[in-house]
Amino acid sequence: MKRFFALLLTLLLVMPAIALGEANDYGNYTSDFTAGTDGWYARSAGEAAVSVSGNALTITGRNATWNSPGRDFNLLPGKKYKISVQVLQSSEANVEFMISAAHSKNGLESYENLGKAKAPKGCWITVNATYTPAEFDNYILYVETVGHGTVDFSIRNFKVELDELYFNTSLPSLAEIYAPYFDLGAAINQSQALDANRMAFCDHQFNILTHENELKPDSVLDISASRNLAKEDDTAVAVHFDAAKPMLDFCQANGIKVHGHVLVWHSQTPDVFFREGYKSSGNYVTREVMLARMENYIRQVFEYTEANYPGLIISWDVVNEAVADGSTQLRESNWTKVVGQDFVNRAFEIARKYAPEGVKLYYNDYSTPYEPKLTGICNLLDSLIADGNIDGYGFQCHYSTTTPTPTQVRNAMQKIAAKGLLLRVSELDVGISNTSDVNLTAQANRYVDLFKIFMDYADQMEAVQVWGLTDDRSWRGDEFPLLFDDRCMPKPAFYSVVELVNGTK
Repeated sequence: MKRFFALLLTLLLVMPAIALGEANDYGNYTSDFTAGTDGWYARSAGEAAVSVSGNALTITGRNATWNSPGRDFNLLPGKKYKISVQVLQSSEANVEFMISAAHSKNGLESYENLGKAKAPKGCWITVNATYTPAEFDNYILYVETVGHGTVDFSIRNFKVELDELYFNTSLPSLAEIYAPYFDLGAAINQSQALDANRMAFCDHQFNILTHENELKPDSVLDISASRNLAKEDDTAVAVHFDAAKPMLDFCQANGIKVHGHVLVWHSQTPDVFFREGYKSSGNYVTREVMLARMENYIRQVFEYTEANYPGLIISWDVVNEAVADGSTQLRESNWTKVVGQDFVNRAFEIARKYAPEGVKLYYNDYSTPYEPKLTGICNLLDSLIADGNIDGYGFQCHYSTTTPTPTQVRNAMQKIAAKGLLLRVSELDVGISNTSDVNLTAQANRYVDLFKIFMDYADQMEAVQVWGLTDDRSWRGDEFPLLFDDRCMPKPAFYSVVELVNGTK
């Protein structure tokens, strides 16, 4: 089976290379002249030539306005692009520059002028353009002058950016590639679940999804209805699933599994859930009332989801982040205040009572590789294992390119795997400070190092899920942490994770 997927991956990787040629990602491009001309050449029938100095490319020997630095690009017909370039001339008072496009179809060449700007002598100026190409066999973008056909000039920072998302379903599918090892998934929020193109891309890439926020108590607990019910019974709970339905509906219609997140958490749980009458001014309820509310809440979540989406949600985070940072103890919260130190055990006991047959129950936490928290997590897991109500542990892996170390990650995974629990990487992303080539390479290498560890535990690993789809929708958006950028273009990390299975990493 793994040999079959390796062969399939080889074919998939070759196909995009043929389609893309030298240009980057369907035209997304920023010039880099530090290593040479970067594919630029002189468009000329005479003596014009290009040369590079520093981060700029200069054209000399022009004898016509169309003599210009040009470069071949692979562009997507019908998609809108933003194009810009900085231009410098030092010969005349003012020279007008123009970004243009040449293209051909069936051997017939044609041209378009895209954007203009005037450059005073000795000043770098920026020329901007937008372009929605029609369908041609090839495309050349170039910078020419309007008149002034003998002026030497320089360009730098030539940029081509898709001005809209492009969900490329010809990319290799992560879910298919990693099928011999574990499920591959992502976290999606409600607005993304309502975007048909985005969800079609998710369907192509992943086989399991998690709601980012829409199954947390903040979204599911119906406070107003619960307050009305509490007039007769202060243990009563009302729930609704309006925010969760779009993704549940999509996954049900398309055969995508769902991991539920989360039933019991100290955060994103309304404070009034713990108060008499669900009133902000009410006293905190007793332990007995809160345990009854917990049971009514968990019961109704399972009853509703199983009745309306039978078999769709295959696993749940029952409790999230209960162990305190830098400690072996539970964090102080409304749960410990009102119920007590055994609230985690009681939550799993209730979840096991009502969970549909076959649904796996997880404890989920972050900073697992670090002591003393790792010891605290292991102690909690031991107590849950003794109760017989837990199936697995979820590793939140919100990491950087340097911390934690691979040794720390492997040590934590080994300790928890040794307990016989199922494993899942529930929340994966790798932050970087900017998108320089150095940082993107470090990010890609970090993903590879982590995936190597995950694959070593494939026998127990149920799923690996990145926490988001595109960088701009990530909770760590300023750290560019995901496999796809804000245009949904695959980053080096995506290709590195793909290539890992093929044995080229």
